[in-house]
Amino acid sequence: MGKFYTASVVYKWTWEQVAQVFWMRYPNPYSKHVLTEDVLARRVSGNCLYTRRLLTKTNPVPRWGERFIPGPRNVCIVEESIIDSSGHTITTYTRNIAMHHVMSVEEKCVYRVNPENSKWTLCEKSAWVSSAVFGFGAAIQAFGLDRFKKNATKATRGFEYILEKWFPHPQPVHSTDKLKDKARKVAEAAKAKASPIMSARPQPS
Repeated sequence: MGKFYTASVVYKWTWEQVAQVFWMRYPNPYSKHVLTEDVLARRVSGNCLYTRRLLTKTNPVPRWGERFIPGPRNVCIVEESIIDSSGHTITTYTRNIAMHHVMSVEEKCVYRVNPENSKWTLCEKSAWVSSAVFGFGAAIQAFGLDRFKKNATKATRGFEYILEKWFPHPQPVHSTDKLKDKARKVAEAAKAKASPIMSARPQPS
């Protein structure tokens, strides 16, 4: 039957910023498993940019999986994307074209303006993992789903890394004046508590 997975990610950057650095996602420190990326085709139709790319990724497998995937374990993945500048959406479809006889992984991602905060971007992900290997299909699907979740987390962190690099968020302000003001209030509170005690002390004759 296969395994289905959905998740949502909120990027705290505008859709325009996300679209601007979309093609700069790799390389980054969190996606070292992505080895190469090449554009196969690209065209513009109306307000949409259509792109097909070929990505090569490493794909380590557990020892029990070596019987199904001998030799090098790099996987070729096709990514098809549609960037709609008028509708403010980025839609991507990815699927593996290598080792699909063992396991097939198909993913769809839609980036759009977050309906709860127009300054943020919502990414909705869905994936389908399936395997037709007799007797091992369920185990391979479980492994594939777990691997997909881990890689999805890395992809999110990697994209955030690139976004922060190009569009840094302002750092929280912890100014010296604020710290001094907080220290002053603490000292005043301590002094107020100490005053009744000090006034009650017997004075020297």
